[in-house]
Amino acid sequence: MNERMEFALTAEESARYREQGFFVREARFPPEALDALRLSAENAVGRAAALSEVGRGYLLDGKRFVDIEHVTVQFEHAPGSPLIRVIEPVHELDSGFDALVDDPRIVQPMCGLLGASRIALWTAKLNLKRPRHGSGFGWHQDSPYWIHSCGHVDQLPNVMLAIDAASRTNGCLRVVPGSHAQGCLPGTSDGTQLGGFFTSPACFDASRQLLIEVPAGSLIFFDPHLVHGSQPNRSPLPRRAIVLTYQPAGFPMLKSGGYRHVSAETVSGLTPP
Repeated sequence: MNERMEFALTAEESARYREQGFFVREARFPPEALDALRLSAENAVGRAAALSEVGRGYLLDGKRFVDIEHVTVQFEHAPGSPLIRVIEPVHELDSGFDALVDDPRIVQPMCGLLGASRIALWTAKLNLKRPRHGSGFGWHQDSPYWIHSCGHVDQLPNVMLAIDAASRTNGCLRVVPGSHAQGCLPGTSDGTQLGGFFTSPACFDASRQLLIEVPAGSLIFFDPHLVHGSQPNRSPLPRRAIVLTYQPAGFPMLKSGGYRHVSAETVSGLTPP
């Protein structure tokens, strides 16, 4: 096999992504790489916490957010909690995460999903579920968050890298297979500020949910229309994960409006499938 094509999308993965809305590659990052990513995660958290002291804070449905220019930090739901649950975009806060954007283990299958030899970053989000304190994420699609910010929401595939092992006890990702096929679904109408971003339960069958329990270093590729969510972390173990979302080259990123194209060296030799 051409070394440059070692991580390319397979026909079976492509078919599963089309039919089910996701596929998984288990344990693709070795322990030493994961140790470095855990350091990156804590470095990003430390920087985000410090910058949040001078950022613009606000509440949505009683939940604390802080904007630091175009970086948004979300805190845990408990009133006054100092724990950070989400940082977006995170690649600008740590060089290790920025380098991950160009990693061929991620980029090559993404090129296959987008049918392109040149791609760019849309957003990079760090999700943190601290032991026994990490809150869950309600059922939602990513597309409703983005549909008003770009005209190519169908071309925004995600990949989640499990920095820690993910299980049902620490709040692993849950998906509803095939739910992506209906496109962007209506949100809830519960009168809350954020309710519209959570998928109406009348539009999908939650009983079909699949828990994606994977070892650390695994990659979960999923469609922007796939209904997904997670439960709180009730375990003594952390569940940290970074979600990278890509797009065709030539388009700006979600929050900054800047451009972050994938290194040409990473994709050299690739041709559109």
